[in-house]
Amino acid sequence: MNHQLSEVKTLLGQLRLPGARDKLEELLAASSNAELTNLQFTHQLLSEELAVRNANSLQKRLKRARFPEHKTIEQFDFGFQQSVSKQQMLRLLDMCWVERAFNLFLLGPPSVGKTHLALCLGIRAVEMGYQASFVTLDQLIDILKTEPALSRSKRHLKQIMASQLVIIDEVGFLPVNRQEANMFYQLVSHFYQQTSVIITSNKGFEDWAEFIGDTAITTAILDRLIHNSEIFNMSGDSYRVNHRNTIL
Repeated sequence: MNHQLSEVKTLLGQLRLPGARDKLEELLAASSNAELTNLQFTHQLLSEELAVRNANSLQKRLKRARFPEHKTIEQFDFGFQQSVSKQQMLRLLDMCWVERAFNLFLLGPPSVGKTHLALCLGIRAVEMGYQASFVTLDQLIDILKTEPALSRSKRHLKQIMASQLVIIDEVGFLPVNRQEANMFYQLVSHFYQQTSVIITSNKGFEDWAEFIGDTAITTAILDRLIHNSEIFNMSGDSYRVNHRNTIL
C-alpha cells in the first residue's frame, strides 16, 4: 500500500467513515478500469459509506427491539392458518397504520401464529426505519414495577415509551393484580393515539376482566386500545402439535 493511500484511509477512519475507508482500494481499482469521473467516484465512495451506516443502524434498531427471533411473512403457513390471509398481512407491511397510530389485536388459542405475525410486522417496521419494542406482558409488568429502583428497567421503559411500535405478547397468560393493572393502564394511556401497539392474546375481550381483576380498569384499557384498531380473531389447531418433531 502506498503512503498516500494509507494516509487517506487513516483520514477516512478519523472522520468516522469506515465504509468509505474499507471500500477505498476496491473502488479505486474499479474506477480506473471503468474510467469514472471524479464526481462518479466520489458518489460511489459516499454511497458505500451510507450503505454501511444504514446496515449498522438497522442492526442497532433490531437489537434494541429485543425480538426473540427473526420471522418473515414467507415463513408463515397461510395454508394451515386460514383465519388470516396473506393479502391482509401484505397490506399491513406498508406500515401506514403505524403512521396513524393504529393498533392491532391478534387473538386466539396458543400456537396459531399470533406471535409469528407480530414479529413479521415488527421486523418490517424496523427495516423501514421505525423504532420498535417487543415485550411480553409479564416482562412489561416487571419493568413497570422495578423502574423506580433499577436503572436497567428505567432504560428499558424509556426505550419502550420512545418506540413508534410496541408489541405486547402473551397478554392474558398470567393474571395481574390491581396495582399492576393500574400501571398497565397508565402506559396504555401514554400510547393512546401516539404509538401503535400490537397485542397478542389467548383471551377474548370478554375474558380480559378475569385476568386483570378489575372491570373498570379493563374497560378503560380496552377503550383506548380498541378505539383505532384492527382485530384478527385467529382460530384452528396448534401448529406446533401438528408439525411436531418426533424421535421415531
